Amino acid sequence: MAVSAEDLGTQDIKILLMKQAIPASVGILFMSVNVLIDTIFVGQWIGSLAIAAVTVVLPITFFISSLGMAIGVGGGSVLSRALGGNNKEKALLTFANQIMMTFFMASLFVVLGIFFSEEMLELFGAKGAIVAPATEFFFPIIFSVPFLALCMMGNNIIRAEGKAKFAMYAMIIPAFVNILLDIVFIKIMNLGMTGAALATSISYVMCFLFVLWFFMNKSELKLELRHFKFNFPIIKEITELSFVTFSRQGVISILSIILNHTLYTYGGEHSIAVYGIISRMLMFALFPVLGITQGFIPIAGYNFGAKNYDRVKETIQISIKYAAVLAAIIFVFILFFAKPIVSVFTTDIKVIEETPNALRWVFAASPIIAIQLIGAAYFQAAGKAKKALFLTLSKQGFFLIPLVLILPNFFGIFGVWISFPIADVLSTVITGYFLKKEMNTKLNNTSDGSIL
Repeated sequence: MAVSAEDLGTQDIKILLMKQAIPASVGILFMSVNVLIDTIFVGQWIGSLAIAAVTVVLPITFFISSLGMAIGVGGGSVLSRALGGNNKEKALLTFANQIMMTFFMASLFVVLGIFFSEEMLELFGAKGAIVAPATEFFFPIIFSVPFLALCMMGNNIIRAEGKAKFAMYAMIIPAFVNILLDIVFIKIMNLGMTGAALATSISYVMCFLFVLWFFMNKSELKLELRHFKFNFPIIKEITELSFVTFSRQGVISILSIILNHTLYTYGGEHSIAVYGIISRMLMFALFPVLGITQGFIPIAGYNFGAKNYDRVKETIQISIKYAAVLAAIIFVFILFFAKPIVSVFTTDIKVIEETPNALRWVFAASPIIAIQLIGAAYFQAAGKAKKALFLTLSKQGFFLIPLVLILPNFFGIFGVWISFPIADVLSTVITGYFLKKEMNTKLNNTSDGSIL
């Protein structure tokens, strides 16, 4: 059942969170299954070097397209609070400015990516035998990145309207298209990395066409030509909040660069393939936790805008509880089934031997990450850009990158894997402190403020 913007401020929180989180989780599941199967196909049909090549290229494309996601999340916060405050005109102006910002920024970065492709691929870790397949994969896919950016922006606005099911469909459609075309282009037509890139590119275009259809036919946000003018106060507000998400993606891209170079130094090409499998599993296995986080944002943002602080507080508490239980179940599954999971991706004996233990270490602190994810999401939903930025960057920027630079000097490749749980613990402690303080002050109207 669809949720209207007004429902975000009136329905029971548990029911509302499920209505928002389940479609978001399913959408993330299909998106991650898409990436997962894509990795399995290139690993089984092309080879483990293909996994390494994809691991190098995708952070570049995701960095560019994350402009759309950042503008979508930041503008979605502005839009949700505008709807909560019954200011629909501001919501419409926000949406129009998001479209213009996403298109121009993504197109600019794509042009730069084309002209500086060699330097960019080398920067992100394309070395040795990885260079050729990475280059083959990069060029077909780079031209489709503006479509992906607009999809990621639009998906966040669909969710901000409370239309979580349509946001789910926007993630399911490209997954089916990509998997089907992978079979056609890689297996049947034997196009190798070019085929994998073409399949992914076409799936991005199909996602864009669905999002376009939604806003033309189903959205409550009916834009007119007069809305398409740059409104600098709104752009400033969007940019401040978008900077949080884009900075996080920027830090993730820096982390990818450091990880790929460190892994190549201590373990060669196959270690990059190991991380390629682990990074896919991080997206796939945690899909219900990420879905709850996505479902949480519009509920918290709307109610914060409407000054329903008790509902915001209840949403935080319920979201953390549900996400923590799911994360603990996921960790237990990874602990016991790491080796069978890895064997699905590749037949490379060296990769199969090294990956299971690395996978277990990377997931070791996952039961506690709910506090970190929901806490950072709250400050973004509430429009508190500085705290949101600080907490969002805490794991990768303040802890994981320094640990990856330091620990391998003492523990070799093992130092890379143990950096992940250490960073998770440290960032969760900091986020928990700020979130508890916020709930005991700003949101403490009637209840005791306990969240942990």
